[in-house]
Amino acid sequence: MSTTTTTLDGLSTGTWNIDPAHSALGFQVRHMMVSKVRGKFDEFTATLTVGESLEDSSVAAEVTMASINTGVADRDNHLRTNDFFEVETYPTMTFRSTKLTPTELTGDLTIKNVTKPVTFDVELGGIGPDPYGNTRAGFEATLEINRKEFGVDIEMPLQGGGVVVGDKVKITLDLEFVKAQA
Repeated sequence: MSTTTTTLDGLSTGTWNIDPAHSALGFQVRHMMVSKVRGKFDEFTATLTVGESLEDSSVAAEVTMASINTGVADRDNHLRTNDFFEVETYPTMTFRSTKLTPTELTGDLTIKNVTKPVTFDVELGGIGPDPYGNTRAGFEATLEINRKEFGVDIEMPLQGGGVVVGDKVKITLDLEFVKAQA
């Protein structure tokens, strides 16, 4: 008979894999100083490894940059170019955690081969069984970054002052993980 050790507010130890069908990685940025453009990345993977303690736990994620989707094909194609993400040269964005707490996730975010430490605010949505015998856990995480610090430094000034694209980008993650079967 095996026993299950719990940590992180009831998450059992082991590997938890992202359920991409029930997860979203979104962003928003100021546009023309008057509104916001929202978008998402359609292709990403993530793994949560829960150890005996928070110090033994980790999160790793990888995002396919070409999967950027703002709902406007011309804009998405422009975002993939050298003006913004240079997806031919830098096909992925990655995150590797360095510290977990019950309400924060700190780690190294890499965009365009520039790595910076960041801290997400995290909220546990819940943990529970699904109808197929799996255990699921949901999280919401938010972060604000300055795009210029990651090499996305295009300047598009407006004639009357201000810029077309704001510097601050809000990232919102809605993540659902499934406990891997032993």
